[in-house]
Amino acid sequence: MATKGNTGDPRTRSSISIFIVVGLCFFFYILGAWQRSGFGKGDTIAQVNWIIYEGNVFRFPGGGTQFPHGADTYIDQLAAAIPIDNGMVRTALDTGCGVASLGAYLFKKNVLTMSFAPRDSHEAQVQFALERGVPAVIGVLGTIKLPYPSGAFDMAHCSRCLIPWGANDGMYMMEVDRVLRPGGYWLLSGPPINWRTHYQAWNRTKEDLEAEQNKIEEIARLLCWEKKDELGDIGIWQKRLDPSSCTEQRTMCESSDPDDVWYQKMEPCVTGSPKIDGSEWKPFPERLKAVPFRVSSGAIPGVSPKEYLEDSRTWKKHVNAYRRINKILDSGRYRNIMDMNAGMGGFAAALESSKLWVMNVVPTIAEKNTLGVVFERGLIGIYHDWCEAFSTYPRTYDLIHANGLFSLYKDKCSMEDILLEMDRILRPEGTVIFRDHVDVLVKVKKTVSGMRWNTKMVDHEDGPLVPEKVMFAVKQYWVAGQQNVTKTN
Repeated sequence: MATKGNTGDPRTRSSISIFIVVGLCFFFYILGAWQRSGFGKGDTIAQVNWIIYEGNVFRFPGGGTQFPHGADTYIDQLAAAIPIDNGMVRTALDTGCGVASLGAYLFKKNVLTMSFAPRDSHEAQVQFALERGVPAVIGVLGTIKLPYPSGAFDMAHCSRCLIPWGANDGMYMMEVDRVLRPGGYWLLSGPPINWRTHYQAWNRTKEDLEAEQNKIEEIARLLCWEKKDELGDIGIWQKRLDPSSCTEQRTMCESSDPDDVWYQKMEPCVTGSPKIDGSEWKPFPERLKAVPFRVSSGAIPGVSPKEYLEDSRTWKKHVNAYRRINKILDSGRYRNIMDMNAGMGGFAAALESSKLWVMNVVPTIAEKNTLGVVFERGLIGIYHDWCEAFSTYPRTYDLIHANGLFSLYKDKCSMEDILLEMDRILRPEGTVIFRDHVDVLVKVKKTVSGMRWNTKMVDHEDGPLVPEKVMFAVKQYWVAGQQNVTKTN
C-alpha cells in the first residue's frame, strides 16, 4: 500500500510515462504530416529548408516559408503573368529579402535584383546573400526614402516581408511607386493575399485580414496601379505607363526633384514621374547600349547623347586595358564588384557578364546625378556618401573600382577613412583598381602599403605623359602575428 510521499508502484508510473511519450510522438508525427501536405503553405515548415549545412559549406536550395517548392517554381509562377523571360524585366527590388533566394534564382534569368533586409532577429541574412554572390544591402523601409532614383526598377517584390503596406496612409506603397518605372510591376506574396485559405494558419481573424487587403487594394487604385492577377498567394499589380493620366484625387509631393532622396523623409504623397518614356522602354540587353531617355530628353544638364556615347567608348577602352594587366578579370574570380564613383555606369557596362554583377555607387556629392541613367541601362546601383560607412558587412566584395574618388572627396573627408572603409568591405585577396591623378595615387600608395596591400602602378593606356594613372592593389590575407604574403594578380 502506498504511503504518504510515495506516488505508487514504479511499474505503474513507468507505464504512464511510456503512454505519454507514445502519445506525443504520434501527435508530432500527425503534425509533421499535415505540414508536409501543403495545407496552409507559406506558413508551415517547407519540405526543403531555406538553408542546409552540408559538410563545411552551406547550401541554399531556394525553399523557404513562401517558396515551399523552391524559388525556381515560384519564379515560373511569376513568369506566367509578367514578362520575366523576354528582357523587359531586368532590374528588381526585393524588400525584406532574407538570404535573397529570389535574387539568386532571378540571376539565372538575367534579372538583376537589389535585395535588402535589416539586421534583425534573423541576424546576418544579407551577409549570407552577399557571400553566395547575390546583390544585397542592409536596409529597411522605414521613415527615410530608399537610396534609389525614381523610376529605377522594373519590378518590386515582397514575400512575407512584414511591411505594413496599408499603414501611414499608404506611405510605403507610395515609396514603391516612386522607385517603379512606368509599366513596372509590384508583387505581394503572403499575408493578406489569399487570406480566405490561410487565416487560421496565420492565427488572425477573417475581418482583420479582409480589412488589410481592402486597404492595400484601395491604395493601389489611388496610385493607379492595375490589378493584373492573383495567383494563389501572390498578388500582382502594374503601374500605368502614363501615370499622369490618372484621374484619382491624390496628394502630390511638393519636391521638384524626385531623385533628391538622400536622408529625405518619406511622405504620404505621390511623387511626380521622372522624365522616362515608358512606352519606349527597351528589353535587355538592347537597353544597355541604347541612349537612355534621361539623356536624350536633356534631363541631366551637361550630358548629351554624343557625350554619353563617348563615355561608353572610353570605358570600353579602359576596361580592355584593365584586362591586359589583370588576366583574371573575367574569369569568375571576381563575382561581387563595386564601382565607388560610377558616373553613367560605363565601367559596369563594359564589364557586363553573367559571371559577375556591379554595385554602381553614385556619390551624393557628385557633380551630376546619373544613377537614373545607370538603371535605365539595365544595371543596378545606389546613392552613398563615402564620408560614411557603406551598408554592408565586412569582406563582402571581391573587386572595387575607384575612379577619381579621392579627387572628388578632396577636402570633404579623410582619405585614410575612405581607404579603411574599402579595406573593411573588401575580402582578403580581393583587388582594388584606382584611377586618379598621379599625385593622388602616390599618397594612396603610401597609405595602403601600411595596410599590407600589394600595389602596382601603371601608365594611362594613352601613354606615360598623361597625368592620370592606374594603380592595382591586392589586399593580403594575413593573421596577426604571422608574416603572410599574397601575390599581386
